[in-house]
Amino acid sequence: MLNQITTVPIKTTQRVAEISWFNDIIGGDTEYLGVLDGQRRSSFEHCKDITLTADRLGYSKILLPTAYTVGQEVLTFASGVAPFTKNINLITAIRTGEYHPPMLARSLAGLDHMLQGRLTINIINSDLPGTREDPELRYLRCAENIEILKQAWTQEEIDFKGELYQFKMAADPVKPYQQNGGPLLYFGGTSEGAREICAKYCDTFLMWPETEEAMYETMKDMSQRAAKYGRKIDFGLRVHVIVRETEDAAKAQAKKLLSHFNEQRAAEIRARGEDSRSLGVIRQDEMRKHADAEGFIEPHLWTTIGKVFSGCGGGLVGDPDQIINKLNRYMDMGIRAFIFSGFPLIEESEVFAKHILSQVPNASLSELHGRIPKKPPITPLTTASLK
Repeated sequence: MLNQITTVPIKTTQRVAEISWFNDIIGGDTEYLGVLDGQRRSSFEHCKDITLTADRLGYSKILLPTAYTVGQEVLTFASGVAPFTKNINLITAIRTGEYHPPMLARSLAGLDHMLQGRLTINIINSDLPGTREDPELRYLRCAENIEILKQAWTQEEIDFKGELYQFKMAADPVKPYQQNGGPLLYFGGTSEGAREICAKYCDTFLMWPETEEAMYETMKDMSQRAAKYGRKIDFGLRVHVIVRETEDAAKAQAKKLLSHFNEQRAAEIRARGEDSRSLGVIRQDEMRKHADAEGFIEPHLWTTIGKVFSGCGGGLVGDPDQIINKLNRYMDMGIRAFIFSGFPLIEESEVFAKHILSQVPNASLSELHGRIPKKPPITPLTTASLK
Protein backbone atom coordinates (compact mmCIF):
# COMPACT_ATOMS: atom_id res chain seq x y z
CA MET A 1 0.00 0.00 0.00
CA LEU A 2 1.06 3.59 -0.57
CA ASN A 3 2.85 5.15 2.39
CA GLN A 4 2.15 8.73 1.37
CA ILE A 5 -0.73 9.82 -0.82
CA THR A 6 -0.92 13.03 -2.81
CA THR A 7 -4.02 13.66 -4.89
CA VAL A 8 -3.23 13.63 -8.59
CA PRO A 9 -4.52 16.58 -10.67
CA ILE A 10 -8.23 15.93 -11.27
CA LYS A 11 -11.30 17.68 -12.62
CA THR A 12 -13.39 17.39 -9.44
CA THR A 13 -11.46 19.09 -6.66
CA GLN A 14 -14.25 18.59 -4.12
CA ARG A 15 -13.61 15.56 -1.91
CA VAL A 16 -16.65 13.52 -2.92
CA ALA A 17 -17.43 9.94 -3.87
CA GLU A 18 -20.01 9.24 -6.55
CA ILE A 19 -21.39 5.92 -5.30
CA SER A 20 -22.96 3.75 -8.00
CA TRP A 21 -24.20 0.17 -8.19
CA PHE A 22 -24.03 -2.42 -10.97
CA ASN A 23 -26.87 -4.01 -12.93
CA ASP A 24 -27.14 -7.52 -14.35
CA ILE A 25 -28.52 -6.87 -17.83
CA ILE A 26 -25.81 -9.10 -19.38
CA GLY A 27 -26.27 -11.94 -16.88
CA GLY A 28 -24.11 -13.03 -13.96
CA ASP A 29 -26.12 -12.23 -10.84
CA THR A 30 -25.67 -15.15 -8.44
CA GLU A 31 -25.40 -16.15 -4.79
CA TYR A 32 -22.35 -18.39 -5.33
CA LEU A 33 -19.33 -17.74 -7.54
CA GLY A 34 -19.17 -20.05 -10.54
CA VAL A 35 -22.86 -20.98 -10.39
CA LEU A 36 -25.40 -19.81 -12.96
CA ASP A 37 -28.38 -18.83 -10.82
CA GLY A 38 -31.71 -19.68 -12.43
CA GLN A 39 -33.57 -17.47 -9.94
CA ARG A 40 -31.51 -14.40 -10.87
CA ARG A 41 -31.01 -14.68 -14.62
CA SER A 42 -31.08 -11.50 -16.63
CA SER A 43 -34.63 -10.39 -17.41
CA PHE A 44 -36.30 -7.02 -17.66
CA GLU A 45 -38.23 -7.50 -14.42
CA HIS A 46 -35.23 -8.69 -12.40
CA CYS A 47 -32.97 -5.94 -13.70
CA LYS A 48 -35.69 -3.35 -13.19
CA ASP A 49 -35.88 -4.51 -9.55
CA ILE A 50 -32.10 -4.04 -9.20
CA THR A 51 -32.38 -0.54 -10.66
CA LEU A 52 -35.31 0.54 -8.51
CA THR A 53 -33.71 -0.89 -5.36
CA ALA A 54 -30.56 1.14 -6.01
CA ASP A 55 -32.72 4.18 -6.74
CA ARG A 56 -34.64 3.78 -3.47
CA LEU A 57 -31.48 3.27 -1.43
CA GLY A 58 -29.87 6.49 -2.67
CA TYR A 59 -27.12 5.35 -5.04
CA SER A 60 -26.09 8.16 -7.40
CA LYS A 61 -25.86 6.02 -10.53
CA ILE A 62 -26.16 2.46 -11.82
CA LEU A 63 -24.05 0.88 -14.55
CA LEU A 64 -25.79 -0.87 -17.43
CA PRO A 65 -22.97 -2.93 -19.00
CA THR A 66 -22.67 -4.38 -22.48
CA ALA A 67 -21.18 -7.70 -23.55
CA TYR A 68 -21.31 -10.28 -26.32
CA THR A 69 -23.10 -12.83 -24.16
CA VAL A 70 -26.83 -13.30 -24.47
CA GLY A 71 -28.47 -10.55 -22.49
CA GLN A 72 -30.39 -7.33 -22.83
CA GLU A 73 -29.42 -4.46 -25.13
CA VAL A 74 -28.39 -1.39 -23.17
CA LEU A 75 -30.39 1.37 -24.86
CA THR A 76 -33.51 -0.78 -25.05
CA PHE A 77 -33.35 -1.60 -21.34
CA ALA A 78 -32.48 1.98 -20.35
CA SER A 79 -35.42 3.37 -22.32
CA GLY A 80 -37.77 0.80 -20.80
CA VAL A 81 -36.70 1.35 -17.20
CA ALA A 82 -36.38 5.15 -17.39
CA PRO A 83 -40.05 5.96 -16.60
CA PHE A 84 -39.88 3.86 -13.42
CA THR A 85 -36.88 5.70 -11.95
CA LYS A 86 -36.91 8.80 -9.76
CA ASN A 87 -33.43 9.98 -8.86
CA ILE A 88 -30.84 7.51 -10.09
CA ASN A 89 -28.58 8.24 -13.07
CA LEU A 90 -28.14 5.47 -15.69
CA ILE A 91 -24.57 4.81 -16.86
CA THR A 92 -25.18 3.28 -20.28
CA ALA A 93 -22.31 1.33 -21.85
CA ILE A 94 -21.99 2.08 -25.58
CA ARG A 95 -19.61 0.07 -27.79
CA THR A 96 -18.60 2.50 -30.52
CA GLY A 97 -19.19 1.16 -34.00
CA GLU A 98 -22.38 -0.74 -33.20
CA TYR A 99 -24.57 2.27 -34.07
CA HIS A 100 -24.64 4.77 -36.92
CA PRO A 101 -23.05 7.80 -35.16
CA PRO A 102 -25.67 10.50 -35.98
CA MET A 103 -28.47 8.15 -34.95
CA LEU A 104 -26.59 7.23 -31.77
CA ALA A 105 -26.42 10.94 -30.95
CA ARG A 106 -30.16 11.22 -31.53
CA SER A 107 -30.96 8.13 -29.44
CA LEU A 108 -28.83 9.26 -26.51
CA ALA A 109 -30.27 12.77 -26.63
CA GLY A 110 -33.79 11.33 -26.54
CA LEU A 111 -32.91 9.05 -23.63
CA ASP A 112 -31.37 12.00 -21.80
CA HIS A 113 -34.69 13.84 -22.06
CA MET A 114 -36.60 10.79 -20.78
CA LEU A 115 -34.33 10.78 -17.73
CA GLN A 116 -34.26 14.59 -17.38
CA GLY A 117 -30.49 14.59 -17.44
CA ARG A 118 -29.89 11.46 -15.38
CA LEU A 119 -27.71 9.87 -18.06
CA THR A 120 -24.00 9.07 -18.24
CA ILE A 121 -22.25 7.33 -21.13
CA ASN A 122 -19.62 4.63 -20.62
CA ILE A 123 -17.68 4.52 -23.88
CA ILE A 124 -16.54 0.98 -24.78
CA ASN A 125 -13.72 0.55 -27.28
CA SER A 126 -13.54 -3.15 -28.18
CA ASP A 127 -14.00 -5.53 -31.09
CA LEU A 128 -17.45 -5.59 -32.61
CA PRO A 129 -19.35 -8.82 -31.85
CA GLY A 130 -18.11 -11.73 -33.93
CA THR A 131 -15.01 -9.94 -35.20
CA ARG A 132 -11.29 -9.63 -34.52
CA GLU A 133 -10.25 -6.10 -35.43
CA ASP A 134 -7.04 -4.14 -35.75
CA PRO A 135 -6.69 -2.12 -32.50
CA GLU A 136 -5.73 1.00 -34.46
CA LEU A 137 -9.02 0.74 -36.34
CA ARG A 138 -10.92 0.52 -33.07
CA TYR A 139 -9.15 3.56 -31.61
CA LEU A 140 -9.82 5.58 -34.75
CA ARG A 141 -13.48 4.54 -34.86
CA CYS A 142 -13.91 5.34 -31.18
CA ALA A 143 -12.36 8.79 -31.48
CA GLU A 144 -14.43 9.68 -34.55
CA ASN A 145 -17.64 8.50 -32.87
CA ILE A 146 -16.97 10.70 -29.86
CA GLU A 147 -16.21 13.73 -32.04
CA ILE A 148 -19.46 13.22 -33.95
CA LEU A 149 -21.45 12.90 -30.72
CA LYS A 150 -19.96 16.13 -29.43
CA GLN A 151 -20.74 17.97 -32.67
CA ALA A 152 -24.31 16.66 -32.73
CA TRP A 153 -24.89 17.75 -29.14
CA THR A 154 -23.28 21.19 -29.28
CA GLN A 155 -23.57 22.46 -32.88
CA GLU A 156 -26.37 23.20 -35.30
CA GLU A 157 -24.92 20.78 -37.80
CA ILE A 158 -22.57 17.82 -37.95
CA ASP A 159 -19.70 18.78 -40.23
CA PHE A 160 -17.22 15.95 -39.91
CA LYS A 161 -14.58 14.67 -42.33
CA GLY A 162 -12.73 11.72 -40.83
CA GLU A 163 -11.07 8.62 -42.20
CA LEU A 164 -14.06 6.40 -41.43
CA TYR A 165 -17.00 8.81 -41.31
CA GLN A 166 -17.92 11.87 -43.36
CA PHE A 167 -21.07 13.80 -42.51
CA LYS A 168 -22.52 17.20 -43.29
CA MET A 169 -26.05 17.28 -41.93
CA ALA A 170 -28.38 19.25 -39.69
CA ALA A 171 -28.14 18.51 -35.98
CA ASP A 172 -30.35 21.24 -34.54
CA PRO A 173 -32.99 18.91 -33.01
CA VAL A 174 -30.41 16.42 -31.63
CA LYS A 175 -29.72 18.22 -28.36
CA PRO A 176 -29.59 16.44 -24.99
CA TYR A 177 -31.34 17.59 -21.86
CA GLN A 178 -27.96 18.14 -20.22
CA GLN A 179 -26.16 21.36 -21.00
CA ASN A 180 -22.44 22.25 -21.14
CA GLY A 181 -21.67 19.44 -23.58
CA GLY A 182 -24.25 16.78 -22.85
CA PRO A 183 -23.82 13.60 -20.75
CA LEU A 184 -20.49 12.92 -19.08
CA LEU A 185 -18.34 10.35 -20.86
CA TYR A 186 -16.75 7.58 -18.79
CA PHE A 187 -14.08 5.39 -20.37
CA GLY A 188 -12.05 2.33 -19.44
CA GLY A 189 -9.03 0.77 -21.13
CA THR A 190 -5.39 0.53 -20.21
CA SER A 191 -3.67 0.21 -23.61
CA GLU A 192 -1.77 3.17 -25.06
CA GLY A 193 -4.45 3.93 -27.64
CA ALA A 194 -7.26 3.70 -25.13
CA ARG A 195 -5.49 5.97 -22.66
CA GLU A 196 -4.99 8.61 -25.32
CA ILE A 197 -8.67 8.59 -26.29
CA CYS A 198 -9.77 9.07 -22.70
CA ALA A 199 -7.20 11.78 -22.05
CA LYS A 200 -8.31 13.73 -25.12
CA TYR A 201 -12.07 13.31 -25.09
CA CYS A 202 -13.60 11.81 -21.94
CA ASP A 203 -14.46 12.98 -18.43
CA THR A 204 -13.75 10.01 -16.15
CA PHE A 205 -11.20 7.20 -16.54
CA LEU A 206 -12.59 3.94 -15.11
CA MET A 207 -10.19 1.41 -13.62
CA TRP A 208 -10.51 -2.16 -12.41
CA PRO A 209 -9.09 -2.87 -8.94
CA GLU A 210 -5.34 -3.25 -8.63
CA THR A 211 -2.90 -2.50 -5.84
CA GLU A 212 -2.86 1.10 -4.69
CA GLU A 213 0.61 1.55 -6.16
CA ALA A 214 -0.44 0.25 -9.58
CA MET A 215 -3.60 2.37 -9.74
CA TYR A 216 -1.74 5.45 -8.53
CA GLU A 217 0.84 5.08 -11.30
CA THR A 218 -1.96 4.76 -13.86
CA MET A 219 -3.66 7.87 -12.47
CA LYS A 220 -0.47 9.94 -12.63
CA ASP A 221 0.08 8.82 -16.22
CA MET A 222 -3.49 9.68 -17.23
CA SER A 223 -3.35 13.10 -15.57
CA GLN A 224 -0.18 13.90 -17.50
CA ARG A 225 -1.74 12.73 -20.77
CA ALA A 226 -4.85 14.87 -20.19
CA ALA A 227 -2.65 17.89 -19.42
CA LYS A 228 -1.11 17.58 -22.90
CA TYR A 229 -4.56 18.43 -24.27
CA GLY A 230 -5.15 21.21 -21.77
CA ARG A 231 -7.61 19.07 -19.83
CA LYS A 232 -8.20 17.49 -16.43
CA ILE A 233 -10.15 14.28 -15.95
CA ASP A 234 -11.61 12.38 -13.02
CA PHE A 235 -10.99 8.78 -12.01
CA GLY A 236 -13.40 5.96 -11.24
CA LEU A 237 -13.12 2.45 -9.84
CA ARG A 238 -15.30 -0.51 -10.78
CA VAL A 239 -15.01 -3.01 -7.90
CA HIS A 240 -16.93 -5.76 -6.07
CA VAL A 241 -17.52 -5.45 -2.34
CA ILE A 242 -18.30 -7.63 0.68
CA VAL A 243 -19.00 -5.66 3.86
CA ARG A 244 -20.21 -7.14 7.14
CA GLU A 245 -20.31 -5.97 10.76
CA THR A 246 -16.94 -7.63 11.44
CA GLU A 247 -13.93 -8.51 9.31
CA ASP A 248 -14.30 -12.18 10.22
CA ALA A 249 -17.91 -12.13 9.05
CA ALA A 250 -16.91 -10.49 5.76
CA LYS A 251 -14.22 -13.11 5.14
CA ALA A 252 -16.70 -15.83 6.04
CA GLN A 253 -19.07 -14.44 3.41
CA ALA A 254 -16.22 -14.53 0.86
CA LYS A 255 -15.67 -18.19 1.68
CA LYS A 256 -19.40 -18.83 1.35
CA LEU A 257 -19.30 -17.38 -2.18
CA LEU A 258 -16.75 -20.08 -3.01
CA SER A 259 -18.60 -22.94 -1.33
CA HIS A 260 -19.99 -24.23 -4.67
CA PHE A 261 -16.94 -23.26 -6.70
CA ASN A 262 -15.82 -25.60 -9.47
CA GLU A 263 -12.66 -24.58 -11.33
CA GLN A 264 -13.74 -26.04 -14.68
CA ARG A 265 -17.27 -24.65 -14.52
CA ALA A 266 -15.95 -21.26 -13.44
CA ALA A 267 -13.57 -21.20 -16.41
CA GLU A 268 -16.50 -21.90 -18.74
CA ILE A 269 -18.50 -19.02 -17.26
CA ARG A 270 -15.47 -16.75 -17.41
CA ALA A 271 -14.92 -17.58 -21.07
CA ARG A 272 -18.44 -16.38 -21.93
CA GLY A 273 -17.48 -12.80 -21.15
CA GLU A 274 -13.83 -12.87 -22.13
CA ASP A 275 -14.15 -11.52 -25.64
CA SER A 276 -10.48 -10.77 -26.12
CA ARG A 277 -7.27 -10.97 -24.19
CA SER A 278 -7.18 -7.27 -23.44
CA LEU A 279 -4.33 -5.73 -21.52
CA GLY A 280 -6.74 -4.95 -18.69
CA VAL A 281 -7.71 -8.61 -18.34
CA ILE A 282 -4.08 -9.68 -18.43
CA ARG A 283 -3.24 -7.21 -15.66
CA GLN A 284 -6.07 -8.61 -13.52
CA ASP A 285 -4.75 -12.14 -14.06
CA GLU A 286 -1.19 -11.13 -13.18
CA MET A 287 -2.36 -9.41 -10.01
CA ARG A 288 -4.12 -12.58 -8.84
CA LYS A 289 -0.90 -14.60 -9.20
CA HIS A 290 0.71 -12.51 -6.45
CA ALA A 291 -2.12 -12.82 -3.93
CA ASP A 292 -1.72 -14.64 -0.63
CA ALA A 293 -3.24 -18.03 0.22
CA GLU A 294 -6.64 -16.43 0.92
CA GLY A 295 -6.58 -14.47 -2.34
CA PHE A 296 -5.69 -11.03 -0.91
CA ILE A 297 -3.20 -8.90 -2.83
CA GLU A 298 -3.16 -6.18 -0.17
CA PRO A 299 -5.26 -5.58 2.97
CA HIS A 300 -8.97 -5.91 2.14
CA LEU A 301 -8.48 -6.35 -1.65
CA TRP A 302 -9.58 -9.89 -2.58
CA THR A 303 -8.75 -11.21 -6.06
CA THR A 304 -10.37 -14.67 -6.25
CA ILE A 305 -13.44 -13.21 -7.99
CA GLY A 306 -11.29 -12.97 -11.13
CA LYS A 307 -11.35 -16.74 -11.47
CA VAL A 308 -14.95 -16.35 -12.64
CA PHE A 309 -15.13 -12.86 -14.15
CA SER A 310 -12.69 -11.81 -16.85
CA GLY A 311 -13.20 -8.10 -16.31
CA CYS A 312 -13.39 -6.69 -12.82
CA GLY A 313 -11.56 -9.38 -10.84
CA GLY A 314 -11.21 -7.90 -7.37
CA GLY A 315 -13.38 -6.98 -4.42
CA LEU A 316 -13.09 -5.06 -1.17
CA VAL A 317 -13.68 -7.26 1.89
CA GLY A 318 -13.96 -5.99 5.44
CA ASP A 319 -16.00 -4.37 8.17
CA PRO A 320 -17.57 -0.90 7.65
CA ASP A 321 -14.64 1.01 9.15
CA GLN A 322 -12.15 -0.92 7.00
CA ILE A 323 -14.11 -0.35 3.79
CA ILE A 324 -14.61 3.34 4.56
CA ASN A 325 -10.90 3.70 5.33
CA LYS A 326 -10.10 2.08 1.98
CA LEU A 327 -12.48 4.45 0.19
CA ASN A 328 -10.88 7.40 1.93
CA ARG A 329 -7.46 6.28 0.71
CA TYR A 330 -8.82 5.99 -2.82
CA MET A 331 -10.37 9.46 -2.58
CA ASP A 332 -7.05 10.82 -1.32
CA MET A 333 -5.45 9.41 -4.49
CA GLY A 334 -8.03 11.23 -6.62
CA ILE A 335 -10.73 8.62 -7.30
CA ARG A 336 -14.14 10.29 -7.41
CA ALA A 337 -16.48 7.67 -8.91
CA PHE A 338 -17.08 4.18 -7.52
CA ILE A 339 -19.19 1.46 -9.17
CA PHE A 340 -19.80 -1.36 -6.69
CA SER A 341 -21.43 -4.77 -6.98
CA GLY A 342 -22.02 -7.78 -4.76
CA PHE A 343 -23.38 -11.31 -4.90
CA PRO A 344 -26.34 -11.34 -5.18
CA LEU A 345 -26.90 -7.80 -6.39
CA ILE A 346 -30.15 -6.76 -4.70
CA GLU A 347 -29.35 -8.21 -1.29
CA GLU A 348 -25.79 -6.83 -1.26
CA SER A 349 -26.93 -3.38 -2.38
CA GLU A 350 -29.06 -3.30 0.77
CA VAL A 351 -26.15 -4.40 2.97
CA PHE A 352 -23.75 -1.88 1.46
CA ALA A 353 -26.28 0.93 1.79
CA LYS A 354 -26.88 0.06 5.45
CA HIS A 355 -23.22 0.07 6.43
CA ILE A 356 -21.51 2.46 4.01
CA LEU A 357 -23.69 4.65 1.81
CA SER A 358 -24.61 7.26 4.44
CA GLN A 359 -21.03 7.38 5.74
CA VAL A 360 -19.38 8.77 2.59
CA PRO A 361 -19.86 12.09 0.74
CA ASN A 362 -22.03 10.67 -2.04
CA ALA A 363 -22.55 13.13 -4.91
CA SER A 364 -23.28 12.92 -8.63
CA LEU A 365 -20.45 14.22 -10.80
CA SER A 366 -23.04 15.13 -13.46
CA GLU A 367 -24.71 17.55 -11.06
CA LEU A 368 -21.44 18.90 -9.66
CA HIS A 369 -20.30 19.89 -13.14
CA GLY A 370 -23.50 21.72 -14.03
CA ARG A 371 -24.69 19.35 -16.72
CA ILE A 372 -28.28 19.16 -15.47
CA PRO A 373 -30.30 22.38 -15.90
CA LYS A 374 -32.98 23.51 -13.49
CA LYS A 375 -35.53 23.48 -16.30
CA PRO A 376 -35.47 21.36 -19.48
CA PRO A 377 -33.93 23.22 -22.43
CA ILE A 378 -36.32 23.96 -25.26
CA THR A 379 -35.02 23.28 -28.76
CA PRO A 380 -37.40 24.78 -31.32
CA LEU A 381 -38.03 22.85 -34.49
CA THR A 382 -36.81 24.50 -37.66
CA THR A 383 -37.43 23.90 -41.30
CA ALA A 384 -34.02 22.21 -41.54
CA SER A 385 -34.87 19.82 -38.74
CA LEU A 386 -38.02 18.67 -40.50
CA LYS A 387 -36.27 17.64 -43.70
